[in-house]
Amino acid sequence: RKKNGWSQEELANQLGVSRQAVSKWESASSVPDLQRVLELSKLFGVTTDYLLKDEIGPEPVAERMVYSGEELRKVSMEEANAFLALKEKGAEIVANATTLCIISPILLIVLGAISEDQILPVSEGVAAGVGLVCLLGLIAVAVYLFIIYGIREDRMAHLEKESFETEYGVTGMAEEKRAFYEPVFAREMAIGVVLCILSVIPIVIAGTMNAADYICAFCVGFLLLIIAVGVNRIIRVNMIKGSYDILLQEGEFSRKEKRLKKKTDVFTNAYWCLATAIYLGWSFWSERWDFTWILWVVAGVLYAALLGIVKVFVKKEE
Repeated sequence: RKKNGWSQEELANQLGVSRQAVSKWESASSVPDLQRVLELSKLFGVTTDYLLKDEIGPEPVAERMVYSGEELRKVSMEEANAFLALKEKGAEIVANATTLCIISPILLIVLGAISEDQILPVSEGVAAGVGLVCLLGLIAVAVYLFIIYGIREDRMAHLEKESFETEYGVTGMAEEKRAFYEPVFAREMAIGVVLCILSVIPIVIAGTMNAADYICAFCVGFLLLIIAVGVNRIIRVNMIKGSYDILLQEGEFSRKEKRLKKKTDVFTNAYWCLATAIYLGWSFWSERWDFTWILWVVAGVLYAALLGIVKVFVKKEE
């Protein structure tokens, strides 16, 4: 069906059955009757043995799934379940690592304000030193987590980057799990977005009250902390839902989008390397680590806009 570019509904119309019937066949919830098997055999140009047997020899070369001139890898049920488990564990690792990056400047900001207002007997040098050590330490732990996840995920990276076909029952399993997870995804996404919106409340309150600098610094710390919690939830559910989309090859993981991504990866790698270089150069030159973190917010928004423009040009070339 996928090889011919048909939806479940289009196949169902050709066979004179409902879309739900096709869905049940693909999810192994039911089996088509003999007449339908014969029709499917004729429609797809394969033998009835090929349709019915779980274990068969290699297909004739003419019948192998080929896409864009390349033979596609087959994904088994065992491999699909291992991939989903990896992504679920990876979602926790990546979300926590991102949270560490967001909260890393909090102590630097708070100690800097306290030392300036002389709330505690701490010199500005000591405050900056302790805060910077904390910032770099948290970022180091975050980078360690990112690397660990990257190494673990590398063995399954082909599912995100390359086109493939799934063995019988895999598509149905992924569709069923995604449907079960969608309410959780919607709830967690809503909570995460609401937390990010509400995070500015401490700053607004401090501003209306003309609070002292150290109070404003604490409010900035609360802002970053609330954002970290919200972003943590958003990343977790997006990665888990994305794992189902990857197996189903839908959305940004469709075969068309994968081909497009291969062409935009050069831009992505160059962009984030440049952003990192600018961040480090600006931070060391200005010594304003409590402020330069804002570059990542700007870089993230700008990246989305520039990537959209790059994709338009790539699609025009195609």
